[in-house]
Amino acid sequence: MSDFVVIGGGIAGLSAAARLAPHGHVTVLEAEDALGYHASGRSAALFEQNYGLPPVRALNRASAAFHQPYLSPRGLLLVARQGEDAAFEADMDDMRLTEIDMERARSLVPILNDTVTRAAYHADAQDIDTDRMLQDFARTVRQHGGQVITGARVTAIRPGWHVDSKAGAYKAKRIVNAAGAWADVVATMAGVQPIGIKPFRRSMARLPAPGGHDVTSWPMIFGVSESWYAKPDAGALLVSPADEDPVEPHDAWADDMVLAHGLDRYASAVTEPVTRLDTSWAGLRSFAPDRALVLGPDPQQPDFIWCAGQGGYGFQSAPAASQLLADLTMGHAPALDPETVRALSATRFATQSEPVI
Repeated sequence: MSDFVVIGGGIAGLSAAARLAPHGHVTVLEAEDALGYHASGRSAALFEQNYGLPPVRALNRASAAFHQPYLSPRGLLLVARQGEDAAFEADMDDMRLTEIDMERARSLVPILNDTVTRAAYHADAQDIDTDRMLQDFARTVRQHGGQVITGARVTAIRPGWHVDSKAGAYKAKRIVNAAGAWADVVATMAGVQPIGIKPFRRSMARLPAPGGHDVTSWPMIFGVSESWYAKPDAGALLVSPADEDPVEPHDAWADDMVLAHGLDRYASAVTEPVTRLDTSWAGLRSFAPDRALVLGPDPQQPDFIWCAGQGGYGFQSAPAASQLLADLTMGHAPALDPETVRALSATRFATQSEPVI
């Protein structure tokens, strides 16, 4: 028997498992044959403390020190075209960016065209070595005697927390639901009232370096209102339409028309046309109804632990989110302030959390 069976081997599940590992035997069950296959493997991998709702930003700040060994310089550039001033100023204020002149902006990203009239910058946005972080959390679990099992899609959860999977059967004192887009599916399987976790598709295209430029040192670039974004990656440029289309949980793929519209928004701000895609893909970003993470014991079934609703903030919030989950699970006083804890705790859904069986 395990003290904790964690369902999901993405950044949410592995970080939670690592934090719980000192408190008991942990078994992580990942449905796919590799860790971090779904949302975690398709992340933009940026650490920007000012990105997200207030409780997410609190997690980002609390995660900053942990992140340091995994970070490398990137920067974030917000750009606006003619007529987008109001949206630009709202974004700049919300993300606490500093406006820069267009000469400086084009020194950072030389392909910005003449329709781009305003820019704001934050030098402290940084890349995250996501694979290393995933593997380090998995290593921590194993170092404490736990196990991380891939190819273990959960097929049933029976009373007494008997968990059947394609890799075998397991029994646990507590279940941690870190199943990402499938979080409500797992809750229903366990006889726990779903919270309303909804997956949304986010598409991405990989383009050759535009105009033959060396993009290595370019910042991540956002269009206003997050209408598109672009990020250097291994000599190429990743471009996303920043789509957010509700879908059912599945192994996502990019919608060609959505991708085309997003690439057109990107192309309207640059001098180099999009002539070829190297590849494209999509991931699922999952949100609770209030778009904040859901962490800790279910109010009606306290040995069922929620670790869900990471949205697009999974990696940057994981260090502090997983610590909060462990604190709430083990009955320890959280380091985060009470208002943030309330905003993230699964108990905020207590009025709707009635057992389904």
